[in-house]
Amino acid sequence: MAIIGAILGDISGSQYEFARPEDLNWKKCRLFTEHCRFTDDTVMTLAAKSAVINHIPFADSYRMFGRKYRRAGYGGMFRTWLDHDEQEAYHSFGNGSAMRCSYIGEHFNTEQEIIEWATKSADCTHNHPEGIKGAVVTAMCIYMARTGASKSEIYDYVKTQYPKESYPYSVVYKLDAYRDKYSWDVTCQGSVPVAVECFLESEDYESFLRNVYSLSCDMDTLCAIGGGIAEEFYHGTGFDAEQLLKKYLDNYLYEMVIK
Repeated sequence: MAIIGAILGDISGSQYEFARPEDLNWKKCRLFTEHCRFTDDTVMTLAAKSAVINHIPFADSYRMFGRKYRRAGYGGMFRTWLDHDEQEAYHSFGNGSAMRCSYIGEHFNTEQEIIEWATKSADCTHNHPEGIKGAVVTAMCIYMARTGASKSEIYDYVKTQYPKESYPYSVVYKLDAYRDKYSWDVTCQGSVPVAVECFLESEDYESFLRNVYSLSCDMDTLCAIGGGIAEEFYHGTGFDAEQLLKKYLDNYLYEMVIK
């Protein structure tokens, strides 16, 4: 399940979201510790799932979950939107649209549906073209991984969406280059291709997480974006997902995961 990969990625990355030590031994450090927690990435991922399975507008579901978990760590513009029912989409291209769409890539069975529903999931808040693209590309990569696409095919798809001629970050660049030049970036265009590259250079779900750990980045969100892709591609996380979810989630969120 892609949402499990996304949520465990969020939880693991949360411990270094704002305070990654420069000397972090990313190859050997513990991935799940007492400093981990679920963040807005998990809350909104499950809000998106709830919208799909309960046939309610994404905006309504986001507001319901967001108001229930007000301290999950939302961005400023999203918090304003959350508190005002009349507030319309605010033309965002932040990575929030990409981190919450894993269920769409997991659930729907055609490319047309993936594009349609990923667009819907983003449009009520992140209606900038890059905000919508971030959601669509993430969901499509999950769908491709789930339906047997190779890494080469996923690479080719993402390269066309984020060509190096138009974007500072692209899957054509290797992680060694990113480790030297990448800086903390909360945009879709600065997060999605980098998260995908962390997956492309991984050997399993754990090594994907460690690749993200190697960067100074919006760690929980990159782990969530790529975590759904990695989970589907590798057919699991290699961790005791049930035990970890029960440890870090409350009952309401856990029940939504397994619903």
